[in-house]
Amino acid sequence: MTPLNIASEQELRFAQHLAGKRLLRSEIPFSKTEIEQLLSAGLLHPVPAIVRSALSLCCGRCFNDHPAKFGTIPCAKCGSQHRYCRHCIKMGRMMECEPLYEWLGSQPRWEQVSSPLTWNGQLSPLQQEAANIAAAAITQEQSELLLWAVCGAGKTEMLFPAVAKALTLGKRVCLASPRADVIRELLPRFRSAFAKTGIQALYGGSADKSATGQLILATTHQLLRFRQAFDVLIIDEVDAFPYHNDPQLHKVTDHVKKPVCTTIYLTATPRPSQIARIRRNKLPHHFIPCRFHGNPLPVPKLVNSLFIKQSLKRFMPPHTFFKWLKKRQNKQRQLLIFVPTIKLADQMQEQIVSRLIDEGHIASVSDLESVHAEDPDRESKVLDFRNKKTRILLTTTILERGVTFPSVDVAVIDAGHEVFDEAALVQIAGRAGRSSDDPDGEVCFFHDGRTEGMMKAVRSITEMNRRAGF
Repeated sequence: MTPLNIASEQELRFAQHLAGKRLLRSEIPFSKTEIEQLLSAGLLHPVPAIVRSALSLCCGRCFNDHPAKFGTIPCAKCGSQHRYCRHCIKMGRMMECEPLYEWLGSQPRWEQVSSPLTWNGQLSPLQQEAANIAAAAITQEQSELLLWAVCGAGKTEMLFPAVAKALTLGKRVCLASPRADVIRELLPRFRSAFAKTGIQALYGGSADKSATGQLILATTHQLLRFRQAFDVLIIDEVDAFPYHNDPQLHKVTDHVKKPVCTTIYLTATPRPSQIARIRRNKLPHHFIPCRFHGNPLPVPKLVNSLFIKQSLKRFMPPHTFFKWLKKRQNKQRQLLIFVPTIKLADQMQEQIVSRLIDEGHIASVSDLESVHAEDPDRESKVLDFRNKKTRILLTTTILERGVTFPSVDVAVIDAGHEVFDEAALVQIAGRAGRSSDDPDGEVCFFHDGRTEGMMKAVRSITEMNRRAGF
């Protein structure tokens, strides 16, 4: 085939879709003829999907090199037995005989957007200080910055001036979070704050996967398709599952950065490794100890429930939960109930709804919903709760962070369960009291024996309040 002589404008059109990515052929949004012309012209380059050496295998997409995370399957195309990576199979199975493709042509130039910020809100002095530090890190091309801010400090709003600075400098920005629910919540807020900027959200089930915008919001798993794509990478909830305990995702985030890139980490609960780097002066950081409305964090109450395990076998909360429910100080608040497993979330909803109606806590069955990671309707259920169409939401840890409800009380059933570690419990407690109109909120941990996670969570919240002057 005759090599394609691509004009500059046409090449940039291809670059807009392909630069900074590593894609399967099925993911390239061009015709077979165009792809073959790009390959012939040397603008598109194949790289091995599975790198095989004498002693090891390595995935070219997620960098998995653990032998147990590779499988073997007959290839439908060539009939041979081929290796594939199990670790990133949710992004599409890659066969050993099918390469990934990288763009080698001209790189797109991103617009230097004049006055990109259309948000008219007002930052508090503490928020403004953090925003200035983040914007300076981007301007000075500082490699790393950790913003350590308590739950409800307004981290998203703090980012707006920093993102605006990046856009005025013609930089490409990605904000990544481990949770799809967080990305779905952030998208309308960023589209409102940056109405003149092309913004796309990438998560499992998102309609648009083209990722051609200057500002990208993505789950950390969606970063698997990018290579050296971003001038600024913001990782929200950097301590959250699955990011914090997945070495492959850490490798991926390193590879999506351009050679000169500013990485900003956001968290309310830094992990021990991050604290250690801060103490060794290896990780620049800024601490925000106070919520944006200037009120303290609600300190959880630990409620001993001796027969909680027997109650949970019947998919019922303990007696102490119903006792607390009757004595709640503000019954106008909605209620978030956290349980440790999906099975409990589903079954408990069926078991308690009639009792809640009889005791006057809800008016009808529709006032109570349950939601979890495997729920196909989770997005609409969370929206209904936010819009106050439901009064009570039973949930697993998928809503422990990154979502904001203006006026809720929080209950954790079986707070001693292993899924509720210190970070999870701090984040869960942080769902209460987030509004300046209702800065309080009750938080109760129901348990049958205090755990280290519970005690550390209470100490951590108390210490944050002390550092904020309460």
